[in-house]
Amino acid sequence: MLIKNKNSFVVYVGGLLLGLILLNLISRDNFHRFDLTDNKKFSLSSSSQAIVSKLDDRLTIKVYFSDDLPSELGNTRRFLQDILEEYQAISDDVSFFFHAPESDTELEEQAQKDGIQPVQMQALENDQMVVKKVYLGMVLLFENKKEIIPLIQSTAGLEYMISTKIKSLVNVDKKTIGIMALDVENQPKTESLSSQLNQHYNFRSVDPKNEIPDNIDVLLVSGAIDSVETGTLNNLESYLNSGKKILLTQSGVNTDIQQQQASPIESNIFEFLSKYDVEIQKNLVLDAKCGNVQVQQSVGLFRMNRAVQYPFFPIVDTFNSTDSISSIIVNKLEQILPLFPSEIKIDTSRSQMVSNITTLFTSSNNSGLMSSNFMLSPDPQQNPFLKLLGQSGKILSAIVSVVGGGELMVISDSKFLSDEGGMSIPDNMVFLMNAVDYLADDEDLISLRSREVTSRPLDILQLNDEEEQSLSQDEKDKKKDRIKKRWKLANLVIPSLLILGFGFLRIRKEKNHAEVLKQIYD
Repeated sequence: MLIKNKNSFVVYVGGLLLGLILLNLISRDNFHRFDLTDNKKFSLSSSSQAIVSKLDDRLTIKVYFSDDLPSELGNTRRFLQDILEEYQAISDDVSFFFHAPESDTELEEQAQKDGIQPVQMQALENDQMVVKKVYLGMVLLFENKKEIIPLIQSTAGLEYMISTKIKSLVNVDKKTIGIMALDVENQPKTESLSSQLNQHYNFRSVDPKNEIPDNIDVLLVSGAIDSVETGTLNNLESYLNSGKKILLTQSGVNTDIQQQQASPIESNIFEFLSKYDVEIQKNLVLDAKCGNVQVQQSVGLFRMNRAVQYPFFPIVDTFNSTDSISSIIVNKLEQILPLFPSEIKIDTSRSQMVSNITTLFTSSNNSGLMSSNFMLSPDPQQNPFLKLLGQSGKILSAIVSVVGGGELMVISDSKFLSDEGGMSIPDNMVFLMNAVDYLADDEDLISLRSREVTSRPLDILQLNDEEEQSLSQDEKDKKKDRIKKRWKLANLVIPSLLILGFGFLRIRKEKNHAEVLKQIYD
């Protein structure tokens, strides 16, 4: 633009500034963020947005974070500030403040009153390792309630932690989750499960000898290894038929990995399940895609632990995403690892008590079954059954919709609720929390809970279902070794050829340049 005089210049600059101010005012309320990460790490999920939208009063977040932190914690601070700005952008009721308590004695006292205690951390200063006292926590205040995150050391799961705390503050009427152990003499340890459920629900134990209280919204039931009292089964049936929800973990075989012993379970719990068209087989499901166990191996004069694959611990990483119920519970889950599961068969002659049955997950299409002569040894030389695979996937979990509105979810692993069993595996905990949220009609956190990327294994073979069944495990191992050797050779040869080729082109270019200069000056 040609500016002819001083007045036109002033008008031009004034118009430009006014346009920028209007643009900022408009974009403050009408904006869009682009997040190209795989799991939308830098954007709030729809679950978090739904939780924040329930705020009807001021939510104040006080972040106590020390200054001059190591670089990795500096990144955590920046990420925390970014994500809090996302919460603030969604709701005007959210406000947050950062404080450095060590800079002020009163702030330090206030931080400790709020429940944020300092932690000791090593840091490198002037080429020396020193121990520093730092604050890395935050407190959330809403009405007369308070929630604390005492220590934030990583960005992993940070949005889930914050949204969980906000949900706890907003929720007025918490639902009640009960847990019942059918094996009274060997009740499972559930401290980890209890600590997780208590963040969102009231959690209590239920005596199998008594009637199930009416205020129990969802009942978790750990499996039996012997017959169950008739009164207990009648109470479970009445509870289901009244429209309530049950999650039952029940195997067909009782196992002891320490003693490497297993025996079929003889119990009337199977008759109870058959009323709902669920038949748990008295077998164990094996899978080529499986977890590991530690085995001692002699190496010279020493004995060392070595991780070996154990097909009795199948890794489930494909889920039934076609059904609306299943897709909610297994939303974005990467894997589940049941321990010593049994096969579930669905009775196709539909009972009058059942309106629908949905398969939640199955083993892979390279599975096997052990129905008798149970051998639990992880050594393939001692246990040839570990290689007898190649069968299609077996159902390991299903959910039954009862005519009266109740729902029965079955997982064929009796120790799935135990801290020493299924709950010792983080992915299983995520699945169980999703399942409880679904059964309690509280689905806000399901998509958020499994948002973090935890497992991205490289599938070297990339076999289809037909190839998966046709090839034996030995053939797969040999093929995998050939592919690995091929890639190792390629990694050695291709970089060398690229360097040689670049050098050859560079020499040729220099030679041509020299020829041109020679022609100019000769």
